[in-house]
Amino acid sequence: MNLLRELTDKPWIATEGIPGAGQEQKMLSAVSSGRAAIKWLFGVGSVLFFLLIVSYGERMTYEDWRPLPESKLLWFNTIALISSSVAMQWAVIGGRRDEIDDVKIGMLSGGITAVVFLAGQLLAWRQLVQMGYFETTNPAIAFFILITGLHALHIVGGLIAWGRTAQKVWWRGCEAGQIRGSVELCAFYWHFLLVLWLVLFGLLFAGNNNLSIILAICGLR
Repeated sequence: MNLLRELTDKPWIATEGIPGAGQEQKMLSAVSSGRAAIKWLFGVGSVLFFLLIVSYGERMTYEDWRPLPESKLLWFNTIALISSSVAMQWAVIGGRRDEIDDVKIGMLSGGITAVVFLAGQLLAWRQLVQMGYFETTNPAIAFFILITGLHALHIVGGLIAWGRTAQKVWWRGCEAGQIRGSVELCAFYWHFLLVLWLVLFGLLFAGNNNLSIILAICGLR
């Protein structure tokens, strides 16, 4: 009889009378949907940037290719994005400890440094314009704009998700436990963008020989 009762039990009905149970189930469902969306986005983004990397490596072997000068500003931008990822992880740790103040500090710091990164990327483009690189037919310029532009769009998308989570923290007054899943999704996305940028950053200033060796090892040449 107990086995039959367990098989025919309807947990969604059993929790109707429990205060807050329905809200908790909605939050868990939202987090689960968010994780599925993040995984899908990671897959699409990874394939897209992988194809760009392969195309970039192949194009570098042509005689008209002239590598871009190494920019100190891009090093600063990289540090800003690393700081942003670290700050988001701090928010995750705060959420797991039910420390809403740490969540707020981490979220705020992560958002600000991400905006600093975007501003730095715009300044890097401006520097290239002032140096006259956009007036030439160097294909490296086109790849630089395409690669950094797509990555910046991913950052903007992350900031939109960050804004929705930040609204729960500051305007709705949610507790740390209530937004833990959303904060973890944001941080996970931030870490992905950081790893992706580190790969792209090394790619943009890699020598032709080095990249050719890498592609040969991967069986792409």
